[in-house]
Amino acid sequence: MTSRSIHRSSIETARLRLRPTSAADAKRAFEIQSDWTVTRMLSNATYPPHQEDVENWFSSHRREWAEGSAYRFAIEQAERMIGVVDVDGVVGSTGSLGYWLERQAWGKGYAFEAAQALIGFVFHEVGLSRLESGHKSDNPASGRVLTKLSFRQVGSRELFSRARSETIVQCCYVLER
Repeated sequence: MTSRSIHRSSIETARLRLRPTSAADAKRAFEIQSDWTVTRMLSNATYPPHQEDVENWFSSHRREWAEGSAYRFAIEQAERMIGVVDVDGVVGSTGSLGYWLERQAWGKGYAFEAAQALIGFVFHEVGLSRLESGHKSDNPASGRVLTKLSFRQVGSRELFSRARSETIVQCCYVLER
């Protein structure tokens, strides 16, 4: 956890606006996660999604930010929420980077652009010095995003996927400031 309060503010990139998530984002997130091609790549989401679970998750974001345990941003393109990028599981100076986008936003560089901006925020504003991340072994596109962000692969592990209701192989990555 961080020892200082980090102001909740938006981050602007060349094509995107990252704004701290709010409980109102749950409806749009539910729509995005109702697409199997999106949710099958997520570890902690269920498919089909449960509206109440999504609402409960989004309603916890403000508290997590205040505690310094997670920093979650809605990714907006042309004033439309297209996904989420976050760093959660913050302990000491380490956190875990994650992101997901609606299918129509895939392949346009948005994941890289959003994650790059968030990495700058957590390294320079929050004070983290290490990020971990990962992707399912059958999602090489996410691996390319992490590699382009200068993450290095450090191995793999078995992980239970709630969406798939099975154990999958996750490729694990690390980025040091």
